[in-house]
Amino acid sequence: MTDGTPEMTSLERTALYKSLGNPLRRRILDHLGRHGEANSTGLARELGESTGTTSYHLRKLAEQRLIEEIPEKSGGRERWWRLLPFRHTTPDPATMSDEEYAAAARLAHLKIEFDTALFRRAHEEYRGPEGWAQVQRHGTWLTREELLEFMGEYHALLERYGHTREQAPDGARPVSMRFYAVAEPVGEWSGEPTGP
Repeated sequence: MTDGTPEMTSLERTALYKSLGNPLRRRILDHLGRHGEANSTGLARELGESTGTTSYHLRKLAEQRLIEEIPEKSGGRERWWRLLPFRHTTPDPATMSDEEYAAAARLAHLKIEFDTALFRRAHEEYRGPEGWAQVQRHGTWLTREELLEFMGEYHALLERYGHTREQAPDGARPVSMRFYAVAEPVGEWSGEPTGP
């Protein structure tokens, strides 16, 4: 996690990955992302669940600092919730406990399914270089240090151009973005420099 939040322990990360891999919790987070706020009654109606079930999962998401209660809207038994800003980078798998790695792997497989569908949508909805769907593929040579510097600038660009839901200007839409960088295996390029 970033932005001054204390480093998570392996147990906290394991709980996070399990939570994000829970289908109902993912649907709750998606709903809050699209609508900004909700209470357990409205979520139960939208998601076809009981109020008790949505209340339980909302509390669990709040414990993990993924959402927070909106005190000015909450009263009595009716509690309203909104997303909290969140960013997390999964650590090196070699440093994970077996349980953490298994939870992260399950979540990664769910993300791959979602990202594959997103990739297909981007191609299907592409309407040229001026449209809402943009697809780019590139290849280049970088050192590891240059790749990490590039990643830092990529994050800075997202901060520069992106907005929170509350601060988004008129005409802004939620935009899903994915970035992958994978080095080719060492020794694959015959006759070319292939250092680690």
